[in-house]
Amino acid sequence: MLPTTTHSAEVMVTARHIASWPQERNSLIPADCWRSAPCVVFRLPALKRAVPVCRNLVRAWLDGQGIHDDDTRYPVLLVLSELFSNAIKYSAGRRVTCRIWKSESLLHIEVHDRGGTASVPLMRRPSQAQEHGRGLELVAESSSRWGRRIEADDSCTVWAAIPLTAGVPTSMAP
Repeated sequence: MLPTTTHSAEVMVTARHIASWPQERNSLIPADCWRSAPCVVFRLPALKRAVPVCRNLVRAWLDGQGIHDDDTRYPVLLVLSELFSNAIKYSAGRRVTCRIWKSESLLHIEVHDRGGTASVPLMRRPSQAQEHGRGLELVAESSSRWGRRIEADDSCTVWAAIPLTAGVPTSMAP
């Protein structure tokens, strides 16, 4: 785990952590579950097995932030899973970075990959017979807004903003 400040924390997850999950969980998640970090950044290998590990880390961060309401947690974890899975599938990069933070009324998720393919995430309208292609539609339905940025180095960041439910403690974004 990388240093935690009062504003953010960074966690570097290796393939070894993922192979040993959940035994490695306690070595990556601090005892206070990032209560003092309103923003957290997870850097994980671009492996399918990393998706549930990232979800587990985000659950711990949500716990630390006092976000226990399923009306917020479920869409956060769904959006995270979709964006992270797309980053693994469509990027030629070896790492994926997830950044999550909250503002007064929104929880923000960014998933960044190194690019490397001509493919950028686009929302499609697949037919009923198609098994794939609904992920970004789910992201759009689960968030108040979402989008993507192609960075100067051809990497890609896909982001979403999910409303916090009433009564959830909030703090200012970093």
